[in-house]
Amino acid sequence: MSTPRIWTIEEANALVPQLSSLIGRQLALAGEIERCWRELVDAVQSPAATPDQLVALARTGSEQARARERELSERIAAYEAGWQEVEELGVVVKDQRIGLCDFYGRLDGALVWLCWRYGEPAVEHYHALEAGYAGRKPITAAKRRQLLN
Repeated sequence: MSTPRIWTIEEANALVPQLSSLIGRQLALAGEIERCWRELVDAVQSPAATPDQLVALARTGSEQARARERELSERIAAYEAGWQEVEELGVVVKDQRIGLCDFYGRLDGALVWLCWRYGEPAVEHYHALEAGYAGRKPITAAKRRQLLN
Protein backbone atom coordinates (compact mmCIF):
# COMPACT_ATOMS: atom_id res chain seq x y z
CA MET A 1 0.00 0.00 0.00
CA SER A 2 1.34 3.42 -0.90
CA THR A 3 1.64 6.28 1.56
CA PRO A 4 -1.53 8.39 1.47
CA ARG A 5 -1.35 12.00 0.43
CA ILE A 6 -1.60 14.42 3.35
CA TRP A 7 -3.69 17.45 2.42
CA THR A 8 -3.62 20.98 3.78
CA ILE A 9 -6.99 22.63 4.26
CA GLU A 10 -6.15 25.00 1.39
CA GLU A 11 -5.34 22.12 -0.97
CA ALA A 12 -8.53 20.27 -0.04
CA ASN A 13 -10.64 23.40 -0.49
CA ALA A 14 -9.04 24.10 -3.87
CA LEU A 15 -10.40 20.73 -5.03
CA VAL A 16 -13.98 21.35 -3.81
CA PRO A 17 -15.29 22.95 -7.06
CA GLN A 18 -14.05 20.03 -9.18
CA LEU A 19 -15.23 17.53 -6.57
CA SER A 20 -18.67 19.17 -6.45
CA SER A 21 -19.00 18.84 -10.21
CA LEU A 22 -17.85 15.21 -10.28
CA ILE A 23 -20.00 14.11 -7.37
CA GLY A 24 -23.03 16.02 -8.63
CA ARG A 25 -22.69 14.04 -11.85
CA GLN A 26 -22.38 10.81 -9.85
CA LEU A 27 -25.51 11.48 -7.81
CA ALA A 28 -27.45 12.27 -10.99
CA LEU A 29 -26.15 9.04 -12.51
CA ALA A 30 -27.33 7.11 -9.44
CA GLY A 31 -30.84 8.45 -10.10
CA GLU A 32 -30.60 7.35 -13.73
CA ILE A 33 -29.52 3.87 -12.62
CA GLU A 34 -32.55 3.62 -10.34
CA ARG A 35 -34.81 4.72 -13.22
CA CYS A 36 -33.21 2.18 -15.59
CA TRP A 37 -33.64 -0.56 -12.99
CA ARG A 38 -37.36 0.19 -12.59
CA GLU A 39 -37.79 0.21 -16.38
CA LEU A 40 -35.95 -3.11 -16.63
CA VAL A 41 -38.19 -4.66 -13.99
CA ASP A 42 -41.24 -3.39 -15.88
CA ALA A 43 -39.90 -4.66 -19.23
CA VAL A 44 -39.18 -8.14 -17.88
CA GLN A 45 -42.32 -8.16 -15.73
CA SER A 46 -40.64 -10.13 -12.96
CA PRO A 47 -40.38 -7.94 -9.84
CA ALA A 48 -39.49 -10.93 -7.61
CA ALA A 49 -36.42 -11.92 -9.65
CA THR A 50 -32.96 -11.47 -8.19
CA PRO A 51 -30.72 -8.95 -9.99
CA ASP A 52 -28.84 -11.76 -11.79
CA GLN A 53 -32.08 -13.47 -12.80
CA LEU A 54 -33.50 -10.18 -14.00
CA VAL A 55 -30.48 -9.47 -16.22
CA ALA A 56 -30.62 -13.02 -17.63
CA LEU A 57 -34.34 -12.62 -18.37
CA ALA A 58 -33.72 -9.25 -20.00
CA ARG A 59 -30.95 -10.60 -22.23
CA THR A 60 -33.24 -13.26 -23.62
CA GLY A 61 -36.41 -11.17 -23.57
CA SER A 62 -37.97 -8.56 -25.78
CA GLU A 63 -35.99 -5.89 -27.61
CA GLN A 64 -37.26 -3.39 -25.02
CA ALA A 65 -35.92 -5.55 -22.18
CA ARG A 66 -32.57 -5.99 -23.92
CA ALA A 67 -32.34 -2.24 -24.54
CA ARG A 68 -33.10 -1.49 -20.87
CA GLU A 69 -30.45 -4.00 -19.77
CA ARG A 70 -27.83 -2.46 -22.08
CA GLU A 71 -28.66 1.04 -20.86
CA LEU A 72 -28.47 -0.09 -17.23
CA SER A 73 -25.10 -1.78 -17.84
CA GLU A 74 -23.73 1.36 -19.50
CA ARG A 75 -24.91 3.59 -16.66
CA ILE A 76 -23.42 1.29 -14.01
CA ALA A 77 -20.08 1.22 -15.85
CA ALA A 78 -20.08 5.04 -16.05
CA TYR A 79 -20.97 5.26 -12.35
CA GLU A 80 -18.11 2.97 -11.34
CA ALA A 81 -15.67 4.89 -13.57
CA GLY A 82 -16.84 8.18 -12.07
CA TRP A 83 -16.04 7.09 -8.52
CA GLN A 84 -12.68 5.83 -9.73
CA GLU A 85 -12.03 9.29 -11.16
CA VAL A 86 -12.82 10.87 -7.79
CA GLU A 87 -10.52 8.46 -5.95
CA GLU A 88 -7.71 9.09 -8.45
CA LEU A 89 -7.70 12.69 -7.21
CA GLY A 90 -6.46 11.34 -3.87
CA VAL A 91 -9.82 11.69 -2.14
CA VAL A 92 -11.25 8.88 -0.02
CA VAL A 93 -14.94 8.33 -0.82
CA LYS A 94 -16.75 7.40 2.40
CA ASP A 95 -20.41 7.34 1.34
CA GLN A 96 -21.42 7.40 -2.33
CA ARG A 97 -25.11 7.92 -1.53
CA ILE A 98 -24.53 11.38 -0.02
CA GLY A 99 -21.20 12.31 -1.62
CA LEU A 100 -19.19 12.10 1.59
CA CYS A 101 -15.44 12.40 1.07
CA ASP A 102 -12.42 12.61 3.35
CA PHE A 103 -8.89 13.85 2.87
CA TYR A 104 -5.99 12.84 5.09
CA GLY A 105 -4.73 15.82 7.08
CA ARG A 106 -2.59 16.51 10.15
CA LEU A 107 -3.72 18.29 13.28
CA ASP A 108 -1.07 18.85 15.95
CA GLY A 109 1.00 16.10 14.33
CA ALA A 110 -1.81 13.53 14.43
CA LEU A 111 -3.35 12.09 11.28
CA VAL A 112 -7.02 13.13 10.94
CA TRP A 113 -9.70 13.17 8.26
CA LEU A 114 -10.59 16.49 6.70
CA CYS A 115 -14.26 15.87 5.99
CA TRP A 116 -16.42 17.23 3.15
CA ARG A 117 -19.94 16.37 2.04
CA TYR A 118 -21.48 17.19 -1.32
CA GLY A 119 -23.31 20.50 -1.09
CA GLU A 120 -20.99 22.03 1.49
CA PRO A 121 -19.16 25.13 0.20
CA ALA A 122 -15.78 24.10 1.60
CA VAL A 123 -13.98 21.57 3.78
CA GLU A 124 -15.06 22.89 7.17
CA HIS A 125 -14.90 19.80 9.38
CA TYR A 126 -12.43 17.19 10.56
CA HIS A 127 -12.57 14.06 12.69
CA ALA A 128 -10.27 11.42 14.11
CA LEU A 129 -9.55 8.51 11.79
CA GLU A 130 -11.66 6.15 13.88
CA ALA A 131 -14.46 8.63 14.68
CA GLY A 132 -16.44 8.66 11.45
CA TYR A 133 -18.97 11.20 10.23
CA ALA A 134 -20.76 11.39 13.59
CA GLY A 135 -17.50 12.60 15.16
CA ARG A 136 -17.11 15.59 12.83
CA LYS A 137 -15.94 18.79 14.45
CA PRO A 138 -15.81 22.25 12.89
CA ILE A 139 -12.47 23.58 11.73
CA THR A 140 -12.26 26.74 13.82
CA ALA A 141 -9.71 29.49 13.25
CA ALA A 142 -7.57 28.02 16.03
CA LYS A 143 -7.78 24.52 14.52
CA ARG A 144 -7.03 25.93 11.06
CA ARG A 145 -3.70 27.24 12.37
CA GLN A 146 -2.92 23.76 13.75
CA LEU A 147 -3.60 21.98 10.45
CA LEU A 148 -0.15 21.41 9.11
CA ASN A 149 1.13 19.38 6.22
